[in-house]
This record gives sequence, structure tokens and C-alpha cells, in this order.
Amino acid sequence: MYRSTLTAVVLIAGLIGAADRPVSAQLMPKAQVATHIKNVENGVDDFRSYLEKRGDKARDTSTDAKASGRRSGKATEGQKAKATAKADELDDALGDLNQSTNRLRRKFDVTDNWIETKNLVENMMDDARKINPIVARGSYGAEAAKLWAVLRNGINDLARAYGVPPLAV
Repeated sequence: MYRSTLTAVVLIAGLIGAADRPVSAQLMPKAQVATHIKNVENGVDDFRSYLEKRGDKARDTSTDAKASGRRSGKATEGQKAKATAKADELDDALGDLNQSTNRLRRKFDVTDNWIETKNLVENMMDDARKINPIVARGSYGAEAAKLWAVLRNGINDLARAYGVPPLAV
């Protein structure tokens, strides 16, 4: 009886201790972490480029419709303002993510012990957390969702390398 009670207490204590433990960093060479950073930088650039092209295409379509005399679904001023605010919110959040990723790259490259840049990864994750719900609730289309999913996976890989909690899927 004493042995089974002791075993149960040890198991429960172990489970409680494991639940409170923070995410731990993965041990990996600096070159591998640099690859993760590069993937995130490229993903941010790709996502931004897609959204810029999408905006340019929408403006061109609107201009073509007006020039040909076709009606292009008249939006109210409120609808226009709401769409502009959503686009600005995403653009601002992407700008912040781009800046924090670039800052991480600059500091990472000159640091011998790459884990010292963990605070910069935490800042980058905060910026990425602003984008996640915007893309989820926005009507940016399947291509934007696909590009964000690839970028989010890269961000999460980098977060795991540093022992930082990843973005929710």
C-alpha cells in the first residue's frame, strides 16, 4: 500500500512540475538558426509583395471598369473606410514584423552566442501575433492564407529554436 501511494504521489508531482515548465530552446548550431531567420525574412517579404500586388490589381480593375463604363459595385463611404482601415492595420503589423525580423538578423549576425537574441525573437513573436487574427478574420483570399501559413510555420520553427511559445494555428 505504501509503495503504490508513494508512486502515485511521485507521478502527480511530476505531472504538476511538467505543466509549469516553460518551453525550452532546442539545441542547434548557429547556422541552422540563421536558416530559420532567413526563411522568416523571405516569408515576410513574399507575403508583403503578394499583398502589394493584390492591391495594385484591385486598383487597376477598378480603373478599367470606370474607363469602360461598366459599373463596379458602388461601395459606400463607410465600406471604403472600413476596407482601408483593415488594409492599413495589416500593413502596419507587417511593417512591424519586418522591422523586428531585420533587427533580429542584424543582432544575430554579430553575436557569438545566438541565444542572447532571444528577447528579439520574443519581440518578433509579439509582432506576428498581431497579424495572425487579422489574416484569420480578413477576406484576403486563399493565396494570402497559404502564404501566411508558410510564414507562420517558419516563425514557429524559429520560436521553438529559442524556446519561445509558438503562434496558435
